[in-house]
Amino acid sequence: MADLLQQVAVHRDVDAFRQLFQQYAPRVKSYMMRQGADPNTAEELAQETLLTVWRKAALYSGEKGSATTWIFTIARNLRIDRLRKEVPWQELPEGHNETPSSDTLPDEVVSEAERRARVQTALASLPQDQHEVVSLSYIDGLSHSEIAERLNLPLGTVKSRMRLAYQKIRDAVEDLK
Repeated sequence: MADLLQQVAVHRDVDAFRQLFQQYAPRVKSYMMRQGADPNTAEELAQETLLTVWRKAALYSGEKGSATTWIFTIARNLRIDRLRKEVPWQELPEGHNETPSSDTLPDEVVSEAERRARVQTALASLPQDQHEVVSLSYIDGLSHSEIAERLNLPLGTVKSRMRLAYQKIRDAVEDLK
């Protein structure tokens, strides 16, 4: 996502912006609705957020946080600005005391599916020795000592392979936080 923001900032790349919009507009709208915005306001705020991303993409710095964090910070600030302009008192709608659904929200389902796919891809791309120690740890439930014993390896080697695998997996799923 940071690369897409860079393309928008430097080249005003419409295709990169389209990908950002398709990725984030529904998520921002859903976030706004969870924060109490009605569907129309949430849609307006999502579009306003992505318009701000288009205009201010050059201000993004990966050193300060992920692209997702930057975009949702813009959304949050726009929501706060909107709330400051609105009338402070509103009657509660009918049925305000109904219990909310316990169903998983659609954007959370999509995010979880994306995260799962990226983790599976990251696991599949690990070198065999790293994949083996991760599998023994998480699938077979073995401790580092038990893995070292089973593979006839020094404990430090098992820990090093595990650390390298974690880093590769973390890098692969970093933007999904």
